[in-house]
Amino acid sequence: MYKSILRPIFFSFSPENAHKLVFLLLKIGKTLSIGKLLNSVLNPSSLQLETIVCGLTFPNKVGIAAGLDKNAEAYEMLSNLGFGHIEIGTVTPKAQLGNPKPRSFRLPSDRALINRMGFNNHGLETIINRLKKRTTKAIIGGNIGKNTLTPNEDAINDYITCFNGLYDHVDYLTVNVSCPNITNLSKLQDQDELDKILQALNNCRVKKNVYKPIFLKISPDLNNTQIDETLVVVDKCSIDGIIAVNTTTTRNNLNTPKQQVDAIANGGLSGKPLKERSLEVIKYISDKTNSKLPIIGVGGIETAQDALDKLNAGASLVQVYTGFIYSGPILAKQINKLFKTTLQK
Repeated sequence: MYKSILRPIFFSFSPENAHKLVFLLLKIGKTLSIGKLLNSVLNPSSLQLETIVCGLTFPNKVGIAAGLDKNAEAYEMLSNLGFGHIEIGTVTPKAQLGNPKPRSFRLPSDRALINRMGFNNHGLETIINRLKKRTTKAIIGGNIGKNTLTPNEDAINDYITCFNGLYDHVDYLTVNVSCPNITNLSKLQDQDELDKILQALNNCRVKKNVYKPIFLKISPDLNNTQIDETLVVVDKCSIDGIIAVNTTTTRNNLNTPKQQVDAIANGGLSGKPLKERSLEVIKYISDKTNSKLPIIGVGGIETAQDALDKLNAGASLVQVYTGFIYSGPILAKQINKLFKTTLQK
């Protein structure tokens, strides 16, 4: 039904307007209290596959990646679709509009998206107020970044502000220094700059009464030497895990005509073209750390088998975004069903 009826309707709108329509429907569904019905159909108790990662008990291994529910508006309904965790954000201290429109583009022949949203979000205070109303048992992560107008030399203050603000309202936090859509943000991935930010956040955590995991989301465009340097910092700063990977700036082996891709210009590519690179990074980190560092695998998950491939490469959990847009709300159930079947063998 989704692929034959609903997706063509959604795809008749621009990506951003389609996103707004989906979230409107989710809000209406919550108002009409159909969450329990969706939960019984798409998130049956028989498919609950509890797994402990970084001390947190996840209802299952599949979640929603940051970027879909930027403003913590739909995490309750998304959990009813069978997702065991939802990562909200990226959140910045102040609300911001993001980059000029159009800034999100579909590549249907590649099952992909290109976006240059630019951390558009409602700001820390508004998002905290929404999280205070939380009732879901799903794990909630908070993805944090800096405001676009904040210079890199002051970025650490933005990360600390978001970290402290969200800490009591989420289960884990993710540091985003790898998004390609914020000018010069990638420079914060350099070893020295990354060390300063992560060490500062770990110092903040030490002062908290409750320990919560910190993940670092990394770029697929890092080479092995850069990944090695990142892992040194992660270990030094007691960071709990890696999310691999963010969107890519590369445009390799696409079916979409080059002229069309060039016309879109800048932005991070996500979806099926990222699948193999994501697997490579996951396996490299898993091998390099002797499978001791938890990894959340992201990138190119459109089928249950895609998700299983991430686990086999070394991931502890998986997240979807673009695959959810192309495959629809049944995706989490399909993944969980395959995971359960695999575990029973």
